[in-house]
This record gives sequence, structure tokens and C-alpha cells, in this order.
Amino acid sequence: MKETHPLVSIITPVYNAERYLETTIRSVLDQKYQNWEMILVDDLSTDGSRAIMEQFAEMDTRVRNVFLEKNSGSGVARNTGIAAARGRYIAFLDSDDTWHPEKLTIQIGLMETHNWDFSHTSYGYLYADGQVMPRVFHVSSHPVTYTDLLKRTEISCLTAIYNCESIGKFYMSEHRRKQDYALWLGILKSGVVSHPVDQVLAYYRQTPHSATSNKWKLILKHVSFLRETQGLGLIKAIYYTAWWMLNGVIRYYVK
Repeated sequence: MKETHPLVSIITPVYNAERYLETTIRSVLDQKYQNWEMILVDDLSTDGSRAIMEQFAEMDTRVRNVFLEKNSGSGVARNTGIAAARGRYIAFLDSDDTWHPEKLTIQIGLMETHNWDFSHTSYGYLYADGQVMPRVFHVSSHPVTYTDLLKRTEISCLTAIYNCESIGKFYMSEHRRKQDYALWLGILKSGVVSHPVDQVLAYYRQTPHSATSNKWKLILKHVSFLRETQGLGLIKAIYYTAWWMLNGVIRYYVK
């Protein structure tokens, strides 16, 4: 018999995140869906992040802390969290982003009802001060395949959830950038599709130093990424990068 509310493991890498970390954790504590564990993996922070983590772990036993012994990057931190995860579902939330209170209720409910192994949602944006921006990113109206994702990177880390009991645990690439993108491609390449939920259930904080802010400097790196992680030839890598650029323009300018 299926569990009514299976355990969800939420993976959060932490590095010098004291400015936003409490808000991020509280957005999980405020979830109407209660059966979760939040695995906070500290990547040897030098600010007050560890104290915040310890405070919340004492407050709620569902918050689990892992402290890395050396600074290794967000990919290693996320992989450490994935390895430690005990839930049927694995979800991701970075240390400066937030979730809508009904995020897990809605998304896990749909995944359980329809037997989806992988899903993602639409999301909004926050200014650095936490105010909601007028922009919203809407997901596709159809299940997303491997080829779809090569053309349009619509699965965002703060919205993705996959069923590791059904498809196994997938880990981040060791590529220093786009570890999450490589992970989604790996899942989809295995034949799984990701089911879109066109509801704004998460909020991405847009800061001056975020990767999205500098996207147009990354075109050549994107070509290299596709060649290195997906084994694409130069022509195919350029072809999919052109799609990525076009959809990036649409993503930025169309609300």
C-alpha cells in the first residue's frame, strides 16, 4: 500500500549564506506538507551560516546538518546530501531561494497521483531584498524530454523533484558549472520525462552575482559544457546552444 505522505529529502548546499539562510529554512518549515527532511550541507562557510544551521537543527529534528571538512563546491555539497537522503523523493533548494507553503503538497500530490518519477514547476523571482519581482517563468505545457531540455533549460533546481525509489539516485556532474542541468539531462537521457506543473511554487533570488545575471558571457562555456558532459560534436553543441540562446532571450523578456 502506498504511503499517503512519503518522505521528501530536501538538499540545500550552504556556503557563506547567513544573509538569506534563515528565510530559506523557514520556507521549508512553513510547508503544509510535513513529512520531509532538510539536509543542509555546509561547504566550510566562514560566516555565521553554521550557527544558523545548528539553531534550526536544535529547533526541528527534521533539519539535518552535514559539515564538509574542505571547501569543495556546490556540486560536491549536493552530492553529499543526495547520498545521505532517506526519502522516496529528492528535492533541491539553494540557500538563498524560497518555496511557496504548498509547494510539496501540490507537487508531491501530483507525482503520487499520476505516478510521475520526475517533475518541475513554474517559479517567480525575488529581488535581493526579498521583494517579489513582476517576472514569472512558466514551464512548458507538455512533458519535457532530453531533446527538449537541450533546447530550453526550463527545469530549475529549486523546483525539481525526482523519485529515487523508482529511478535510483542520480548525482551531480563534477563540472564546476551547471551541475544541476547535467543532472536533469542525465535523468532525461535515461528515458524518464519531467512533468511540468504550471504553478508558481518557488522563488529564485536574483542577485548581482548570480549566474543568470551573467548569462550572456557564458555562450562559449555552454558549447563546451554540452561537448564535455553530453558527448555532443561541435555542430550539434552549437545547434543546441543557439536554441538555448533564443529561449534565453524569450525567458528574459517575456513575463
